[in-house]
Amino acid sequence: MKKLITTFKNIFAIEDLRIRILNTLGFIAIFRLGSYVVLPGVDPNRLQSNSQGIFGLLDTLLGGAFSNASIFALGIMPYISASIVLQLLTIAVPYFQKLQKEGESGRKKINQYTRVLTIAITAAQSFGFIQTINAEAIVVDPFWFTISSIFILTAGTVFCMWLGEKITDKGIGNGISMLIMIGIASRLPGAIIAEALSKRLNGALIFILELIILYFVVMAVVMLTQAIRRIPIQYAKQVGGTTQYSGQRQFIPLKVNAAGVMPIIFAQSLMFLPSLIASIWRDTSDMANYIGTTFSDYTSWQYNLLFGLLILVFTYFYTAISVNPDQISNDLKRSGGFIPGIKPGLATSEFIGGILDRITLPGAIFLAVIAILPSIAMLLGVTREFSAFFGGTSLIIMVGVVLDTINQVESYLLMKHYDGMMKSGKLKGRSQNNIAMAS
Repeated sequence: MKKLITTFKNIFAIEDLRIRILNTLGFIAIFRLGSYVVLPGVDPNRLQSNSQGIFGLLDTLLGGAFSNASIFALGIMPYISASIVLQLLTIAVPYFQKLQKEGESGRKKINQYTRVLTIAITAAQSFGFIQTINAEAIVVDPFWFTISSIFILTAGTVFCMWLGEKITDKGIGNGISMLIMIGIASRLPGAIIAEALSKRLNGALIFILELIILYFVVMAVVMLTQAIRRIPIQYAKQVGGTTQYSGQRQFIPLKVNAAGVMPIIFAQSLMFLPSLIASIWRDTSDMANYIGTTFSDYTSWQYNLLFGLLILVFTYFYTAISVNPDQISNDLKRSGGFIPGIKPGLATSEFIGGILDRITLPGAIFLAVIAILPSIAMLLGVTREFSAFFGGTSLIIMVGVVLDTINQVESYLLMKHYDGMMKSGKLKGRSQNNIAMAS
């Protein structure tokens, strides 16, 4: 406890870090406040909460802003969608591939395209969101409400995007991810209280057991997020003038879960298609009725089996487009590095690709298990709100952002020669001293 207090004193003793933390808290406060500002023309007392399916997922990620019909109802999600589209375009379109290789100037152009695409996506999603608001809650002319709300929701998303960039520049970093994490974390206290009230005195022991299980699930997600496979590399001896420098031994860190949370998001988006398609023939086909009912219930074994298989497929897909063994091999060759016992060039690329395939499988299986844990928790009697924190998108995003934030604070403390937050002075698996390169 004494070490913890000392660490907090050290954090606020560093002026730059103190200012960044206060800036971050201020931006987050503005973001949360906007989540409760209801769209003009909507009576909040007549709103009907829709916590089913994709709407429930969005409401969790947005911290209740979606169900509140607030000016931040779409939050930062259109920006995430635009970023994914641009990332895929850098794989498929030569023009964007060229921009990606142009360094800082290319990244600025890609960011500009992302912002423009964000506005277009937000405008389209705004119209769809307005249709989800029940007509009884709209107290003004529907036509003008639709037009004004599209502009307001688009402006709200652009403002959230600006807040995220400011947190990155003036705060402690990871602005966009930080806003998503705060939206998710804001639901946690209410979920815990609701779970505790549902158990009451007779279920106190069960509630404590649930908290213990949640702790171990969080630790498992931390392990999944931090796990890396180190590939040792050697740099050839270099001669500078009359001095000869011996080769350095470093390593390439390949993450076991290089795809992060994206496979779950992709798979979750597709899981609404079976019930949607089946609804077309529901009145004329018993099979369509069965499929629609089965895949509308995300606690059914059929739903979770398909969900898990899609996560496996998308984990391999997203890992393939985010980690390029050929590029790593070429970068090694240009910098004079090589993997001991492996020839430079094609052999190195195949070696890295083989290792990547082997470590992706356990990572994908672990990710699928984590994704279906909320459904298992609900079947065991955990409330819907609290079960969302036993795995899935919410938990992985929270753990990832918290670890990155701790790493940022840790770097400031070590730079100013203070003791770090961890006993080892660094987060295991995140040391920058031994990383040869980032793909």
